[in-house]
Amino acid sequence: MTSIDALEPNILWLYFDDLTRIPRPSKKEEKIIAYLQSFANIHQLECVVDRAGNILIRKPATLGMENRQKVILQAHLDMVCEKNADIVHNFETDAISTYIDGDWVKARGTTLGADNGIGVAVQLAVLASKDISHGAIECLFTVDEETGLTGAFALEKDFLQGTVLLNLDSEEEGEFCIGCAGGIDTVASFEYVVEKAPESYFFFSVEVQGLKGGHSGEDINKGRANANKLLAEYLQRLTKNSDVRIAFIEGGNLRNAIPREARAIVAVPMSEKEQVRVEINHYIAEIEERYVGVETSFRANLESTDSRDLVITKKVADALIFALNQCPHGVIAMSKDVVGLVETSSNLASVKMLTDKIVVATSQRSAVDESKKQTAKQVADIFSSVGAVVSHSDGYPGWKPRLNSPITQIAVSAYERLFGVAPKLKAIHAGLECGLFLEKYPHLDMVSFGPTIIGAHSPDERVSISSTRRFWLLLLEILKSV
Repeated sequence: MTSIDALEPNILWLYFDDLTRIPRPSKKEEKIIAYLQSFANIHQLECVVDRAGNILIRKPATLGMENRQKVILQAHLDMVCEKNADIVHNFETDAISTYIDGDWVKARGTTLGADNGIGVAVQLAVLASKDISHGAIECLFTVDEETGLTGAFALEKDFLQGTVLLNLDSEEEGEFCIGCAGGIDTVASFEYVVEKAPESYFFFSVEVQGLKGGHSGEDINKGRANANKLLAEYLQRLTKNSDVRIAFIEGGNLRNAIPREARAIVAVPMSEKEQVRVEINHYIAEIEERYVGVETSFRANLESTDSRDLVITKKVADALIFALNQCPHGVIAMSKDVVGLVETSSNLASVKMLTDKIVVATSQRSAVDESKKQTAKQVADIFSSVGAVVSHSDGYPGWKPRLNSPITQIAVSAYERLFGVAPKLKAIHAGLECGLFLEKYPHLDMVSFGPTIIGAHSPDERVSISSTRRFWLLLLEILKSV
């Protein structure tokens, strides 16, 4: 069986294979940073690390290209760490287990890290190559893109010298991204105390599993279910006829992933025991009908469990269930200018039960700054109305498209020369670091592109081998043409 380090272009896949063996969760990129520093030393290239951990490696122009504009290649080092519930994997220590399935490179039960590992591997391949033509190059590797764009936020204004930036973090070969949405996180905290569990109550666990999940920007318009919403809806249905008490609740993981799984340990009066089972069966049938053809692997499991001594006070539990049901999730508005583009959305991302509080994380995105703020306020008002303490992140700006951008025209012409067809130009409903780069370097001329990656931010993540080859050829043609 072919391994990924035998694929073509070989130099690119060799570096990607290296990356799959280097743990690089968001905020824990120390090992990949050390690898890049060693790489730069081996290849005798200038390497600078800023206070945030961003790395810049510079390579001089090839002979005869010294007068070309300096080009910045950019990708982020961290990866989303998601796995299926039945997979044992420690993202801080274990290598990603990869395999080839036809035209796809996949991982066994975990995210693959092609987002944005392919972009990183391409940069390393360019830096290491001796036989390609290019002007002076700066390769920028940013940290913590996936959980807060931390590296891009912290980038200093005099760190970069280039005037053209090629962002290598897009996921559909044949398309050039020339704009993106801005975003903001809204987090609600419910302080709680516990009380003695009522006697003669039936305790059970209920789990929602098997949902597709996906990227909370790119996949938000695909009609996929949200595990937190499904669990909250079921619990609310129970409250209509039962005294529902919650001993434990959790769901989702990352703010930029649509939650695939959620779980609660719940108690109801023993007399309601059979009704709970009847209700879950009715609910499963309704969900299967609601998401027919979309959520083909949905499961909701209900099992009796040992009684608990303590439960959350009813006032807080009821407030939590109410707020989760009222909190918007999904598309809020579509763009009036770009057909098919989501303009504004919200993601009910995670519910985490800590020692003394329950933290609900949500994220809002919009190409329109005011709409982003209004949606964040709507979410905040819902949680505040039932006593939660709400906070917002600083947010990040969008990137307004420039159809007449010189680098966009160069990239389009390069694609047409190589492949004989015109690529698509698009703006995306997802956060790219480009908006933050433009805020600090307003002179930058930018375009974003990449190979075809499907299922990013989920264990279904996979990258197309053939499109990665075209991505490589395209990058080389653009570098030669700038």
